[in-house]
Amino acid sequence: MSPPRSILLVGEGNFSFSAAVARFHSDSSITATCLQGQQGALQNDGAEANVQIIRDSGGAVLFEVDCTRLGECASLQGLLFDQVVFNFPHCGRKSGVKKNRELLKNFFLSCVQVLAEDGEVHVSLCNSQGGTPVDQPRREWHNSWQVVAMAAEAHLLLSDVRPFESEKYQNYKCTGYRSQDKGFHLENALLHVFTRSLPLSSPQVRTVEEVAEGDRVQYNIPAELSDYTFREFLSSGSVHPVRLVQEYLLEGLAETWSVSMTTETLPFLLTAKRLQKTCGETDGTHCYRIHDVQKDLSSWDQTSSDEHQDQCDEHTHIVNVFVPSNKEETRRSNGAEGLRPACPLDVDPGGENAVFVLRPSLYPQIEELLTKEKDVSSDGKSHKESSVSAGAEEDVKEEPCGSCNGFTTVLLGTSGLVFRNAPISPWGLPAFHEILLTGVFPSENEPIRMLGQRLETLLAPYGVSLVTEQEDLCLTAQPMGTVGKMFTRSSSHNPSHIRVSVSLNLDLLAVLLFSVPEWRLLWSRDPRFLKQFALRPPPGKPFQPFSLFPEHFTFDISFWTGLTWEERRFHTAVRVASRGTVKQIKLMDTFSHPDLSQTSYCYRLTYQSHTHALSHTQALLLHKHLETLLSARMEVTIR
Repeated sequence: MSPPRSILLVGEGNFSFSAAVARFHSDSSITATCLQGQQGALQNDGAEANVQIIRDSGGAVLFEVDCTRLGECASLQGLLFDQVVFNFPHCGRKSGVKKNRELLKNFFLSCVQVLAEDGEVHVSLCNSQGGTPVDQPRREWHNSWQVVAMAAEAHLLLSDVRPFESEKYQNYKCTGYRSQDKGFHLENALLHVFTRSLPLSSPQVRTVEEVAEGDRVQYNIPAELSDYTFREFLSSGSVHPVRLVQEYLLEGLAETWSVSMTTETLPFLLTAKRLQKTCGETDGTHCYRIHDVQKDLSSWDQTSSDEHQDQCDEHTHIVNVFVPSNKEETRRSNGAEGLRPACPLDVDPGGENAVFVLRPSLYPQIEELLTKEKDVSSDGKSHKESSVSAGAEEDVKEEPCGSCNGFTTVLLGTSGLVFRNAPISPWGLPAFHEILLTGVFPSENEPIRMLGQRLETLLAPYGVSLVTEQEDLCLTAQPMGTVGKMFTRSSSHNPSHIRVSVSLNLDLLAVLLFSVPEWRLLWSRDPRFLKQFALRPPPGKPFQPFSLFPEHFTFDISFWTGLTWEERRFHTAVRVASRGTVKQIKLMDTFSHPDLSQTSYCYRLTYQSHTHALSHTQALLLHKHLETLLSARMEVTIR
């Protein structure tokens, strides 16, 4: 890292540290400040000589500067610093932890006013004061200075913690312990480095137009999914970890089988009938359902439009995203009759009359893979398109090869975003990238186990194991559980062959293969996330978090509702109101009133973010907004 161009030091006592920094960073511009007036400050031992060193090096020394009001200092107006340093902050005398926490919070709120956009804030604390796991021994959190939480109030992240190297700064004499001419205890002292956080983004309603089974449909992506769509993580040239995991898997499988990935963009939308036909075992309650209004666009009058606007979150923005489909239209392709409007955003996207669903898996689109299958020659150099009807496994080309008892099977594949209306939990992913591979094998070779063992070989170093679940095989890992499934289907045209399909969750695998602390980090827009993958690191190289030890905050919410309660709608509302910062929801208590036909629910919500600086103040505001949203949209009575 290049040395900072400009450094602001606050809370100096005898200026010995500033003088040492001036020597150590001779190419930097130094501005040293202290709270005392000039006459009192220069009475400190060695202060006058240190001030002269700073000024001789081209630096500036300012007196009577309150580090909690840096924005009000006339001498600092218009200046921005690459680094703001506060060594061993203390309110003086026998101040308790609460006063020192307040000092830290006010300093952080002040220093961001003079901090460059990509600047750093350095705060040195005595061992065990900070309240992070690096402190050894570690104090109880309530008895610490809670430095991470205080910095979050100013939207700052803890990006690094390292030992305070006092020996690196010659002639540094630490003073000011309890307002005395005594030094702080520097043994095992820690330097905490903070950087700016991106602001939390507001949910957006995205309007999408697609062709689904011959019908042109215009619909709204639910607000809770708005940040997961159209991110292009799997596009060609992407260095996102989900793309790197996909490449790793395909390269590993290609050592045994030929692999052909489709490049066609498949629509997000499926008909509920098609989903039921191809995935009859799929639990429909976990699908994002899109209502079919079955009316012309003209039926949307101003009244319904106003009602929809009232339902939308006050922070929600409308963004039109029209996605052209590659699929040829076969019905009502012209004029208003060719457009089937889906319902506007609602916190309850489900319903028995829903015609469309957002795809919960790519498996229902497996037929389109077969129709686009390519006849790949045995040398892998030439190919041609072949139209293969759905279920016509006998048409899949099998070439002689010694690697699979005389056969090599073409694995056809596709990958993309899928959506599951899952409850909020540490591993409840509402959207993730699935890769689906399918091929026809000679049944005598036990192909499902052969493919499963190959995948286990590739993934076992990262904690993935192969387990049997009834007749299917699952790939599992701790703590998230299932990360992939394999299943078979008999061939109706060739009894000696079976089709084997494998579905893998690329997001969970990326968390495992790159040691990402949490799946939500994969969706971070902070450039520091993708920067670590710019050189395409191999699996196994751990991700280095840019936000260390994020605090979590718990709030309870209690309310009365009618006899019918849809918890899925509650989780949807929480995702929208909290802007994705709620990590876990736990039902604490229920009570049914014997006379009022009402039920009381109490939930405990855990707020935490590995991507943004989430403070107690901000978490509480989000929680209050949730109460308002629930009262307005779900007609509950907050207790």
